[in-house]
Amino acid sequence: MTLGAAAASVLAGCGTPGVRGVAGTAPAPNVLWTPPREPAATPAPPPELPADLAGRVAQLKLTDVIDIALRNNTATRAAWADARAAAASYGAAKGQIYPTVALNGTVTAIRRTVSSAGQQAVEQQFSSPTLNLSWLLLDFGGRSGSIGASRAALLAADWTHNATLQTVVLEVEQAYFLYLGTKALLDAQQTTLREAQTNLEAAEQRHRVGLATIADELLARTALSQARLALQATQGELATTRGALALSMGLPANIPYDIAVVPDTTIPLGVIEGVDTLIGQALRARPDLAAQRALVEQARARVSVARSQALPTISVGGSAGETYFISNPPPGSAKSGNSYNATLTVSIPLFSGGSQIYNLKAASAAADAAARRAQGFEQQVVYQVFNAYYGLRTATQQVRTSRDLLASATESEQVALARYKAGAGSLLDLLTAQAALAAARAQAIQVRLSWNTALAQLAHDVGILGLDGSSPLQMQTDTTGTPK
Repeated sequence: MTLGAAAASVLAGCGTPGVRGVAGTAPAPNVLWTPPREPAATPAPPPELPADLAGRVAQLKLTDVIDIALRNNTATRAAWADARAAAASYGAAKGQIYPTVALNGTVTAIRRTVSSAGQQAVEQQFSSPTLNLSWLLLDFGGRSGSIGASRAALLAADWTHNATLQTVVLEVEQAYFLYLGTKALLDAQQTTLREAQTNLEAAEQRHRVGLATIADELLARTALSQARLALQATQGELATTRGALALSMGLPANIPYDIAVVPDTTIPLGVIEGVDTLIGQALRARPDLAAQRALVEQARARVSVARSQALPTISVGGSAGETYFISNPPPGSAKSGNSYNATLTVSIPLFSGGSQIYNLKAASAAADAAARRAQGFEQQVVYQVFNAYYGLRTATQQVRTSRDLLASATESEQVALARYKAGAGSLLDLLTAQAALAAARAQAIQVRLSWNTALAQLAHDVGILGLDGSSPLQMQTDTTGTPK
């Protein structure tokens, strides 16, 4: 091997440094990189149901589901930690008001040999404790601006924590009502399947005795297969929505649990307050909007900090110290002296390359940007409340209409069934009526789900959604069928 080849080989080896004994890169472009062996990490134990709720794991209520979610949710914990960090930063910023006191000390040991009168070792030790004080008296808004910015950041973090809690509650409610609606739809489709099975048996019997043709039997069999397919699809959706609800609670998707199904026969209620009243309430109560406004105050406080950088500062300081001397051999220890001093410092910035000017311009522009973002977010809040309000009104109308549709479809199916049994109606008429009834059942379930979700959405968008899932809106029964 030539000297150049050897050098190239060494350089090639240096190009792929080792990581704990494993090559830092793959040996070839078509070979997988082998990661270094790491000690097996102990997985964190999965979250479990709280002990006070484990006894009714198969009959959880909405309040139970929300309680579990708020205990396990990582978003709420992270928001709370951010708020505590902001509180600590605010406390640290307030410390700028007070003087700083520091105690310093030095100890010096000296060993030397004295040759007079024979060689003799002499040890000497000096100790000098010093107390230093420094206090900023005036900085023309820099200190107060820093404290104000920290306070605004704390308020923003606290409001964000509140908003996170309400968002988690809304997400849990949406998953809860979706699971309930899927279960109700599954029950309705099981009823439809039983009706299709009965129709097939009746068609087979009528075909055997010559009262119907093979076409009726095949038509009934087709309807049965369609009902079975719809049922199977809903069974898959039920498993998916059940896993999604477990995920919203911060639990594994395969954890054994279920929720209590309470028949929802209440008449849908209308909101008493008008949309303008709710918008005004949202502009006062929305925690995320309050957080945006706090960020504006934080940005404005930083303008004061930037402006103070170009202004003088006045501070006082002082120190007091003692010096102690220890000698071996004697004379021993003694106080050799003390010192005191006091200072008044005035610092006037004269030139820094224009950095103070540009820092002030940057802070002012950032404050203006924060104000514009808050303004845009306020408009978004208005739209969200407006949209949720009319979404709830529409859902209320649809619930009432679906009740009427279900009643008429049920009556139509009963008439078609009676005519078919009496031999006066055809199987096609019966199947058409039953398909319309199945669709009416599904629509009634869907619009009820939409109404519950729309109510929770409106309460969230107004900023008054309770941590127990309650929606403290003023509601009343509207029997006219038309929202006011």
